Amino acid sequence: MPGPLLHTGATCTCPHGAPLNIVAASPRVTVSGMPVAVLTDQGLVAGCPFTVPVPKPQPCLTTRWLAGAARVTASGQPVLVNPSVALCFSADQIPAGPPIVAASQTRVVAT
Repeated sequence: MPGPLLHTGATCTCPHGAPLNIVAASPRVTVSGMPVAVLTDQGLVAGCPFTVPVPKPQPCLTTRWLAGAARVTASGQPVLVNPSVALCFSADQIPAGPPIVAASQTRVVAT
């Protein structure tokens, strides 16, 4: 799965527009000067406005990454690429849809 790598500074939101922050567990490998995101990293959402019809608030809180790169790893874990394969979940573990990645790794130039 080719594409730009995700990192802790990537601009991501939940499906409802709330910001999503990637928390890298291992900051050893970096891209664009920031730790690369791997399959086991946390994606935390803050301020999601989603409410189910009951009305019961069901804001997105976490992100579960479902697939990473097939051949590229960092610290033994597959790195995350854009477009990412993931789902955002509420506190009750109700899936809300995939996160939206607006900006990720910039172009790589070998020197």
